[in-house]
Amino acid sequence: MQHSQTHLRTRPISAGHLRAFEAVARHLNFRAAAEEMALTQSAVSRQIQSLEEEVGVSLFLRHTRAVELTGAGSQLLMAVSQSLPRIDNTVRQIRQSAGRRAVALTTFASFASMWLIPRLEQFQRDNPDIDIRIDASDSMLDLEVADVDMALRYGPMGSMPPQAIRLFGEELTPVVSPWLLKGGAVFAKPADLAQFTLIEAGDAHQTHLEWLTWRRWFDQHGLSKLQPKRWLYFNYAYQMVQAALTGQGVVLARLPLVAESLANGDLVEPLPKLRMDSPMAYWLIVGPRTPQRPEVRAFCDWLMTQSRITRQVIGEVPDPDTVDDMD
Repeated sequence: MQHSQTHLRTRPISAGHLRAFEAVARHLNFRAAAEEMALTQSAVSRQIQSLEEEVGVSLFLRHTRAVELTGAGSQLLMAVSQSLPRIDNTVRQIRQSAGRRAVALTTFASFASMWLIPRLEQFQRDNPDIDIRIDASDSMLDLEVADVDMALRYGPMGSMPPQAIRLFGEELTPVVSPWLLKGGAVFAKPADLAQFTLIEAGDAHQTHLEWLTWRRWFDQHGLSKLQPKRWLYFNYAYQMVQAALTGQGVVLARLPLVAESLANGDLVEPLPKLRMDSPMAYWLIVGPRTPQRPEVRAFCDWLMTQSRITRQVIGEVPDPDTVDDMD
C-alpha cells in the first residue's frame, strides 16, 4: 500500500462526497442520482470512487444494469442518512434566523382541522411577521431530527415525555346537528339514540382508541343491548364531526374538538350531564433546539392562552399539575 493511500485512509473523511453517496445509495442508480444533483453521471461516479478510496473499501457492487450497497456501504448510509438531515435542518434554521421568522409544528390531522386552524387567524393578525408551517400527519416525528419546532400530541400522560406541557384533557359526549332534531326526532334520554344513525371510527374497536366507542358509552350508562337505526363509519374525527354537522347522525365527540361548534350552535349536546371521561389529553412538546427563539416562545404563549380558553369552555377544572409556562 502506498504511503499516500495510508495517509488518505487515516485522516478524517472529507464531507464533500457524502451527499453524492447518499443520493446513489437511495436511488441505487448513478444516472438518477446525477439528475437529482444536476451533475453528470461521470462526475458522480468520480465522487463515489474518491470516497471509496478515502474509506478504504468498496461501498457499492456495480453490476451491468444495477447497483447495490456492500455491507460497508449500508453501515455508512445509516450514519449519513441521520447526519445530513440534521446538518440541513441546522443550516435552514440559521438562514431563517437571518431572514423571515418562522415556526414549524407537527400535529395529527383532526386536531389541526378542528382546533388549531380555526384559531390561527388571530395569531397571524397579532404576529404578521411570523410564518407558520403545519405538518398535519398521524405519523410521529422525532423532534431531535425533524424539521419542526414543536409537536401537538394526543395521548395519556404515561406516553408523553417529561417535558410535555398539558394543554387540556377531554370528555366524550353525544352531539348532533339541531337541524336533525327539527325533523321531530326526540333526543331527551340515552335510550332515544336507538332511533338515530350513530357515527363512529371504523377501526376504533381494533385499535388503542377503544375508549372512543359508542359501545363503551352504552355500557357506562346501562344500555349494553341498545342498537341504533344504522351505523356510519369514518377514518378521522373531523370526518365524523362533519357528518354530524350535516345532519347525518349522532357522533360521540371529543369535547375539546367540538367546543366551538357547540358554542355557536352548529351542534347541540342533548345529554350534557352524561359526558364520559377519557384517559387522553392534548399536549405541547417543544423541540430541544428551538425553545428560546422569540417566535417559538410567542407561538407557545399563544397556544397556552388558547388552551386556557378551551378549558373554560369545556368546564375543565384546572389541573394543579398543569404547567402553563415554559420556564
